[in-house]
Amino acid sequence: MLIETKAELGAYQPFSQTHSERQVSRYRVHASRLEGEVLVSGAKNSVLRLLAASLLTSGKIEISNYPTMLLDAQVHLGMLEALGKHCIVEGETAYIEEIVPPPSELVWKGRSIRNTLLILGALTARTGRGSVPLPGGCKLGERKHDLHVMLLEALGATVTETDTNLEAYAPQGLTGADIRLPIRSTGATENALLCGALARGVTTVWNPHIRPEIIDLISMLRTMGSKIKLFGQERIEIEGREGLTGVRHRVIGDNMEALTWLVGACITNGDVEIHGFPLSDLEVPLIHLKESGARVYTGQESIIVRGGNCYPVEISTGAYPGINSDMQPLFAAFGAMSRGESKIIDLRFPGRYLYAEEMGLMGLDYSIEDNLLRIRGGTKLRGAEVTARDLRAGIALTLAGLVADGETIVRDAWQIERGYDRFIEKVTSLGGDVLAE
Repeated sequence: MLIETKAELGAYQPFSQTHSERQVSRYRVHASRLEGEVLVSGAKNSVLRLLAASLLTSGKIEISNYPTMLLDAQVHLGMLEALGKHCIVEGETAYIEEIVPPPSELVWKGRSIRNTLLILGALTARTGRGSVPLPGGCKLGERKHDLHVMLLEALGATVTETDTNLEAYAPQGLTGADIRLPIRSTGATENALLCGALARGVTTVWNPHIRPEIIDLISMLRTMGSKIKLFGQERIEIEGREGLTGVRHRVIGDNMEALTWLVGACITNGDVEIHGFPLSDLEVPLIHLKESGARVYTGQESIIVRGGNCYPVEISTGAYPGINSDMQPLFAAFGAMSRGESKIIDLRFPGRYLYAEEMGLMGLDYSIEDNLLRIRGGTKLRGAEVTARDLRAGIALTLAGLVADGETIVRDAWQIERGYDRFIEKVTSLGGDVLAE
C-alpha cells in the first residue's frame, strides 16, 4: 500500500540509511548440478528505467516485483534520495515519495551507473536543466552517449560535457520534435520517451528499439498520464503533458536471469523448474537452445529444463526479438560444453569477447577472427582464477565454473550482483556450490 501521510512516512528510515552497497570481491565455484525450483526476479533492465521515470512526477510511486538486492537498483535509489525523493523497500515492493522538488544537478560521490543518462533526460524535461556524473556501467567497446546528446539537442536543449559531468540546458523546457535514431538503441529510445513525456507538442521517435523493457516503460508512463502511440519498430509518438501522476506498477520478469537458469540447467545436466519465465520474450533464444539439444518443457507460468545434449550453436546478435548482445556470453558457455565448433558474431558491440580470454584460462579452445568468435567445445574445463570483466561475462564464467574440474575463483564478482537479484541465495538453493567472499 502506498504511504498516505507524512507521519507514516516519517516512521521509516531513508533507504540510503538502511542499505549500503555490498562489495562482494569474488565467488568460489565448484562443479555442481543444478536441481530444484527458482523464481525469476523483476528485470534489471526494466526497473532502472522505471526508477528514472519517477523523477517526472511529484506523485507517489509504488513498484512491485522489485529486485531488492540488485546493486544497481540500490545505487539508483540512493541517487533518487539525493534528488529529493524518499525511498522505502519492503519485501519486493519499492515506495517512492517526493519530499522536495528535484534540483537540476545530481551530486553523487558513489559508483556511477549508465542510467545517469536517463536521469539527465528526466531532470531536463522536468526542471529545464540537468547535470549528472558521466555514466558508468559495463565497458562494452564503443558504448558512447552521442545518441542521448543528439536527442536532447533535437528537443531544444544545449548539451555540454565536463571532465566529470554531462549537462543539458533548456530554460524554456523541451519542445517535441522528430528524432531519427541511426541504430535501434534501447537507451536512446527510453530517454526519448522520458523527455517526450513532458515536452511541449509531439515527439516522434523513428527507428526505436521496441523490446519488453521498452513496453514496460511505456505501460508505466501511460498509467502516469502519458499519451503514447506505438507503431511497431517504425516509430513512437509521444504527446507531451504538463505533468504526470503517481502510479502503481509491477516490473516484468528478468529475461536475462531466466535464460541464465535455463543455460545453467542445460550445461550441468540439471533438472530445474523456472517460475515466472517470460516465455513470450525469449522465443528466439529458446528456438536456438532447443535446436541445440536443450530439453525444455513449457507450462503456463513456468518452464522445466531437464538437461539435454549440448550441440554447437551459431548465432549473431540483433535487435529484439533476436538474441541481444547480453545473451551471447551465455551462448558461449553453452558452446563450450558442445562437441564441435560454435560461432558467435556480436553486431551491436563488436569484439565483446573479453570473457573468452578468461575462459581460455579455464582451458577453452577459442579464436577471434575480426568480429567472429569461434569456440571449439567439448574439452573439459578446469578451474582457474578469472575476472568478471562485465556483468554478463561474470555470470558466464560462473556457469563455466559449475562444470569445470577443481575450483574456479571469479574476481570482481560484484559485477554479477549489479544485475542479479539474490544470485547466491538462488544458486545455492538449486545445489550450486558457489560461495561469495
